[in-house]
Amino acid sequence: QQNELNSFLWTIKRDPPSYFFGTIHVPYTRVWDFIPENSKKAFQQSHIVYFELDLTDPFTISALTSCQLLPQGENLQDVLPRDIYHRLKRHLEYVKLMMPSWMTPDQRGKGLYADYLFNAIAGNWERKRPVWVMLMVNSLTEVDIKSRGMPVLDLFLAQEAERLRKQTGAVEKVEEQCHPLNGLNFSQV
Repeated sequence: QQNELNSFLWTIKRDPPSYFFGTIHVPYTRVWDFIPENSKKAFQQSHIVYFELDLTDPFTISALTSCQLLPQGENLQDVLPRDIYHRLKRHLEYVKLMMPSWMTPDQRGKGLYADYLFNAIAGNWERKRPVWVMLMVNSLTEVDIKSRGMPVLDLFLAQEAERLRKQTGAVEKVEEQCHPLNGLNFSQV
């Protein structure tokens, strides 16, 4: 039952109230039906909404992309052990081969091509830092590919906030997310 679900919604009792909602980076269609009404109602009633990052800002997306890259002149082949690099390369070739069969008719109907989708996700992979390649590989599954084209919950809520003309902002800067991940050493990754 909707009213029995844990909402992950925290209320800060003040006038007007403030809310804190923990979200996850998955396509909203996977979780939307399980978000309790009190959370949806709090979102609707809020006039100002802050997100982890502003995913609607092209500069944020550009900065996220840049922070994932190895220093100038370095490639993944230079930093990964040879056997891991070759396994990764073979796996990505397999994913590229399988991607057309993983796509849904709805995705194809919207003009989404497997090569385009593969390049959107894995393009420039040889220039990325190992931690970002690991995260990318984890998202290159049939289930994840089938849900591509659907915004993640954070982005969906940000787009809804804009559509409803709510004031929006972000609580973190790209560097605050990027630098800790980029600081992991190879054995941690």
